[in-house]
Amino acid sequence: MKAQSPLHGRGSTFNPKNRFERAELVPEPDDIDEPSSPDTQFLTDSSKTIIAHNDSPDVGFDASINPYRGCEHGCVYCYARPSHEYLGFSAGLDFETKIMVKHAAPDLLRKELASPKWEPKVLAMSGVTDCYQPVEKKLELTRRCLEVFRDFLNPVVVVTKNYLVTRDIDLLSEMARYRCAAVLVSLTTLDAKLSASMEPRASRPARRLAAIEALAKAGVPVGFLLAPMIPALTDAEAPAIVESAARAGARFGGCVPLRLPYGVKELFENWLQRNYPEKKEKILNRIRAIRGGRLNDPRFHARMKGEGIFAEQMAELFRLACKKAGITERHPPLSTDHFRRPSTSQLGLF
Repeated sequence: MKAQSPLHGRGSTFNPKNRFERAELVPEPDDIDEPSSPDTQFLTDSSKTIIAHNDSPDVGFDASINPYRGCEHGCVYCYARPSHEYLGFSAGLDFETKIMVKHAAPDLLRKELASPKWEPKVLAMSGVTDCYQPVEKKLELTRRCLEVFRDFLNPVVVVTKNYLVTRDIDLLSEMARYRCAAVLVSLTTLDAKLSASMEPRASRPARRLAAIEALAKAGVPVGFLLAPMIPALTDAEAPAIVESAARAGARFGGCVPLRLPYGVKELFENWLQRNYPEKKEKILNRIRAIRGGRLNDPRFHARMKGEGIFAEQMAELFRLACKKAGITERHPPLSTDHFRRPSTSQLGLF
């Protein structure tokens, strides 16, 4: 495989073929040699509902909301990239440059939580794409959704790799008093250079640790996710990552080995060829070793853990690091005990 030239601020450098489309756009050779980074487009998503449900036994929630589809963070390894193919886009550059925005997300959330059919449960924000990606600073859709959660006191877990989450400490700390809010900060590496290449528009590792510290000091239950843990590239960092997160104030944590579904395989291989050509085959072979000889194993109970001796070693390394750091919990202690459906007059009090 010939590696594509890097694009400033982008994790991917091209658009692999959409697996649902017959036609494929193949750039001219000159375009490959001198690529240019496309501007980000923000497109309106007119979804009529906002709460999505899943029946996966591998994740810690069965309901989530995502104000955005696609993610400008541009993480090259992102398992969510293939979800953009359902929209007719590519899992590559399209995923990080064509962002679908659910402008009605807060209103839809309020309507669904107010319905008598809604049974209170923990909801996740960023079950697919990051709810604190760069455009959130301007649009504030995530903040407005948090205001809805605050009004109903329905518990929510936020997953992010952006320091911007600290902007909403006022809401999160208020909800935390009722055990209705927690945050998980994604940590993949402590190497700022590696992070800049692999996750170009996400906050650098030091900023993510600063976010953990700020949230912890404000009384918000905060943990971390070592996700993904990349065999033969970042797995050896596990003890240092866990220690740093614990020192910053993380109370719980988890880890997920890398998986490369559909078009993400080609994107990640290209990234390795550009950045770690000497390690490329070792890393890919190690991924295959924990994924049954492939780069992805979609089976329930296996996809989030991996199998085989290397997967077991990674899990044990993480477990021992957590034990040493005093992190004994994997999930935040949240409760639906205070859920309420406020009247219009009550909402005026906030």
